[in-house]
Amino acid sequence: MNKTILLKNRPEGKPSLSDFEIKEVEKPTPGDGEILLEAKYISVHPYLRGRMRDEESYIPPFELNEPVESMLIAEIIESNNKNFAKGDLVNGMLKWQHFQTANGNGLNKIDTDLAKPSAYLSVLGLTGLTAYLALKNIGKPEKDETLVVSGAAGAVGSVAGQIGKIKGCKVVGIAGSDEKIKHIKDEFGFDEGINYKTTDNMQEALAKACPDGIDVYYDNVGGETLDAVMKNINQFARIINCGAISTYNDKEEPTGPRVEGILIKKSALMQGFLVRNHAKEFGPAINKLATWLNEDKLKYEETIVKGFDETPQAFLDLFEGKNTGKMVVEV
Repeated sequence: MNKTILLKNRPEGKPSLSDFEIKEVEKPTPGDGEILLEAKYISVHPYLRGRMRDEESYIPPFELNEPVESMLIAEIIESNNKNFAKGDLVNGMLKWQHFQTANGNGLNKIDTDLAKPSAYLSVLGLTGLTAYLALKNIGKPEKDETLVVSGAAGAVGSVAGQIGKIKGCKVVGIAGSDEKIKHIKDEFGFDEGINYKTTDNMQEALAKACPDGIDVYYDNVGGETLDAVMKNINQFARIINCGAISTYNDKEEPTGPRVEGILIKKSALMQGFLVRNHAKEFGPAINKLATWLNEDKLKYEETIVKGFDETPQAFLDLFEGKNTGKMVVEV
């Protein structure tokens, strides 16, 4: 049996299960130079919401009635490709499908002696790379500076905060429950945490948590949280625009405070970050993250959802904050 998950509708506002279709399809046979892959782990990530819109972006939108795709860990079941052997585990951008064929382009073998397979979707995958490379190239945190991270209990945010601690920063995390705040402090070493769901005035809460101001902001949520951070930044602050999950399901283009004046007065840098623009740095970055991991300087967590058919629900759960660390589906 072979199953695939199709995008059935383009969501209006928040996606729902009715926007997906789970369908049985024929199991493919690999041709010359091809490999047959069996999905083992599927990554779900908020950015997939943007690909469900029929609009121009940095990556093409999903086609209706075609499989959704994201980063997967897959095992090679058959190989007609000299570069891959039966039993190899690989990761890459693949369809939400039990079995599929590929020519090997864009697939990378993973080293399970270094970490368990699912880690290559989190701390040693695009999420870890996103945290590390955004800080390296834009945030440039220095010892004794203050780093604020939104989405701090998520896959990217939790790693970004830990890297800040490795660099000697004071790190303040923003998350959506008291349990998550306790978790990022106890498990990931954050100095302070703010529960945005119970905070009436985020600007004042940030001023209290960051009495010396904010030097680096790693933004995963956008919206009103970003507005509040901008009121607390220091001279020469660096703002990393990595995600804007708070606005992904908005039906209209959101508006907010104008930041130009603040950026000018503070000589601050605000820059968008796409990890795909830094592919040439992936190798050294993975080695650095793996070194920290093996030195116990870096921890990671996953929310594992079991069952291929649960993939759409796991994706929807991201927008309810039901994950701690990386949300991964174990097929």
